[in-house]
Amino acid sequence: MTLLFLQTVAADTAHKLLDTANHALQPAPVAQHEMHFGELLVKGGWVMLPIGILAVLGLVIFFERYFTIRKASKDESHLMIQVRESIHSGNLQSAIAICRNSNSPLGRMLQKGLLRIGRPIKDIEGAIENVGKLEVAKLEKNIGILGIVAGIAPMFGFLGTIAGVIKIFYDISQTDNISMGVISGGLYVKMVTSAAGLFVGIVAYVCYHILNMMVDKVILKLETDAIEFIDLLEEPSK
Repeated sequence: MTLLFLQTVAADTAHKLLDTANHALQPAPVAQHEMHFGELLVKGGWVMLPIGILAVLGLVIFFERYFTIRKASKDESHLMIQVRESIHSGNLQSAIAICRNSNSPLGRMLQKGLLRIGRPIKDIEGAIENVGKLEVAKLEKNIGILGIVAGIAPMFGFLGTIAGVIKIFYDISQTDNISMGVISGGLYVKMVTSAAGLFVGIVAYVCYHILNMMVDKVILKLETDAIEFIDLLEEPSK
C-alpha cells in the first residue's frame, strides 16, 4: 500500500511539472495597440500640414461664399413691385431711393437703369448688363480657389505616399531587412496622406460645384428681373 501511494504521488507531481513546463513554453499574448484617428493623422508626416491648411482654407471660403450668395439670392419680388409703382406714379427719385436702400445686386442693377432713363433703351440695357457682370464677379470671388484645392490636395497626398515608400525602400537597402512587417508597417502609415488628400479634394470639389450652381441660379434670377424691368420701361411707348 505504501508503494502504491508513493507511485500515485509521483505521477501527480510529474503531471503538474509537465503542465507548468507547457504553460511556460507557450508564447505570451501580444497586446494589440489600438491606434486612434488623431494619432494616425500625426503619423502621416509633414505632408499632413499643407493638406490640413487646404482643408481649413476650403471650408472658410465655402461658408463665406455660401452665406454671401444665399443673401444675394433672396426673393426681391417686393422690390420690383415698389419700383413698378413708383415708375407708374412718375416718381423716379423714389424708385432710385428704393433701389439704393435695398443694398442688393438687383437693386444696384435697377438703380443704374433708372439713372439712365431718357437715353435709348439699348444704353439702359447695356448699363444694367455691365452692373450685372460686376455683381456676378463679386459673387464668384474666391470660388476658383476651391477648384484649386480640389486639384492639388490629392497631389499632396500622393506626394506624401511616394516619399514614404521611397524612405521605406531606402531603409531596407541600408538594413537589408526585407520582412513584410517592416514594409507593411511603414506603408500603411504613408497611405494616410493619400486618403487625407483624396478626402479633402472630394469635399472641395463638391463645395465648388454647389457654389457654382447657386451662382447660376442667381444669374438666371437677375436676368429675368432685368428683362422685366426693361419691359416696364417700354410699357408707356406701347
